[in-house]
Amino acid sequence: MSNKETLLKANAAIARGDNEKFLEFCNEGIVWNFVGERVLKGKQQVREYMKENYTEPPNFTVTKLIAEGDYLTALGTITTTDKDGTEIEHMYCDVWRFRNGKMDELTAFVIASDKT
Repeated sequence: MSNKETLLKANAAIARGDNEKFLEFCNEGIVWNFVGERVLKGKQQVREYMKENYTEPPNFTVTKLIAEGDYLTALGTITTTDKDGTEIEHMYCDVWRFRNGKMDELTAFVIASDKT
């Protein structure tokens, strides 16, 4: 499976609310770096983040996927629902590094969409 196919299947799992299936596409020592915000290390920290922040499955729209070697860049939007039920849309640029066919490191640039 290509890195693009892996990411799309992993994102589809999150959109279904199946976070554990998403984690199957990740290496145990995965690192998520939300630039300027926080760094998560390992599947357990990612699992906890998803449980807290994906109370409703998020909706992804991927507009571009750019692959080069072990790296895959995804551009798009993600809509999440906060604890009060308010939908929040963000634009993102995710740079994934793959190792042995699995997602190993994420550098995520995420900003709130301006819908004005």
